[in-house]
Amino acid sequence: MKKILFNLLACTLISQVLVAQDDVYPAKKQDAPIVIVNGTVHVGNGQVLSNTSVEIKDGKITNIGTDIAVPAGALKVDAKGKHVYPGLILSNTNLGLLEVPSVRATIDETEIGDYNPSIRSIVAYNTDSRVINTLKSTGITFANIVPQGGTISGSSSVAQLDAWNWEDAAYATDNAIHMNMPALYIRPNPYAGMMGRQMQQEDPIKKGLQEIEEIKKFFREAKAYGVQQQHESTNLKLQAVQGLFTKKQKLFIHCEVVREILAAIDFKKEFDFDVVLVGASESIQVAELLKQNSIPVVLNQMHALPTLADDGVDQPYSLPAQLQKAGVLFCINDEDGMQRGKNLPFQAGTAAAYGLTKEQALSSITLNAAKILGIDDKTGSIEKGKDANIVISNGDILDMRSNIINFVMIQGRIVNLTDKHKQLYERYKGKYGIN
Repeated sequence: MKKILFNLLACTLISQVLVAQDDVYPAKKQDAPIVIVNGTVHVGNGQVLSNTSVEIKDGKITNIGTDIAVPAGALKVDAKGKHVYPGLILSNTNLGLLEVPSVRATIDETEIGDYNPSIRSIVAYNTDSRVINTLKSTGITFANIVPQGGTISGSSSVAQLDAWNWEDAAYATDNAIHMNMPALYIRPNPYAGMMGRQMQQEDPIKKGLQEIEEIKKFFREAKAYGVQQQHESTNLKLQAVQGLFTKKQKLFIHCEVVREILAAIDFKKEFDFDVVLVGASESIQVAELLKQNSIPVVLNQMHALPTLADDGVDQPYSLPAQLQKAGVLFCINDEDGMQRGKNLPFQAGTAAAYGLTKEQALSSITLNAAKILGIDDKTGSIEKGKDANIVISNGDILDMRSNIINFVMIQGRIVNLTDKHKQLYERYKGKYGIN
């Protein structure tokens, strides 16, 4: 009986974790014109337009200017004294694949095995995640959903964050294959003890180089597989990476130090892939090579310690400005497992305090991210013809004190900004009689 009760309790707890807020659901398709008037519009490409209006029809931005008339039947949104931004983009996240790290039933981010290019993250994306609504409350409207683990983890897809299911959420499907570069540096562990030091006797760099050769062998086989007109049997793993050779997909290589970055550049040279570096905390040391080879960088975590002991203490903060000066395309991400991405605008704000201008920092989480993900023709900036993905903030969106979001639009739909945090806030205000 005790065992049965325990199992029932466990199932109840897990079901409570999995259920989203019952009163938060996706917005309906736009059915009437919307005009945002009198706002300070931050385009996303460095331009700032004062006292400007934005007209939206059928989910698209149709006009931007200072003399736009509000048509009959249109919804007028007064943004006087407020700031209008493009929707922010989280460029590398396990959102919707992991809910609670300590509850196994809510973890679906990692597949068994080292080579899983045929794994598609988007089909496991949980649109009922409670985390999603907290991100919209800070201005994030899109996220690149990335599988984890192994050597080749699978394909990522860009999701819009106001959807009933993964099919509705999919904005750019299977846009990239993700590869984790084998470690090419020794990461000292002062707590390892004698046993740990004995286990580290094998040269990790030699081991890493051997693993890199195995990865290259896999891609060579995939290239040969793609050239063949007919196959006796279908190889799902080799078939899954064919988009890399036709440039329909990009290869996102997760790496950190210079040796690993140089190895990533070698992949670009041998296979002519469109390569994107993820992490790459020492990328400034080879910035000229990255620029020559047109390799952009996704900076994973600004609020972090330096990668190596002899790196400057401000390395993570000043790196964006250094890459900007060097002419390397980059975007800023928030990979923090505790914050779950909602500090993205404040990561960019830190970069603005260490050398970027405010508009450059904004571009790093909007237009630059869209370019790297291959969706800049549809989103990333407030421009005529693009999808109406728009955020209105009372103040500077990069400043946690004035980032007060009261309006979010995704593809022309005004989305519900209720989230679990706000619900609990209102609940306990009522409990303690706080007005």
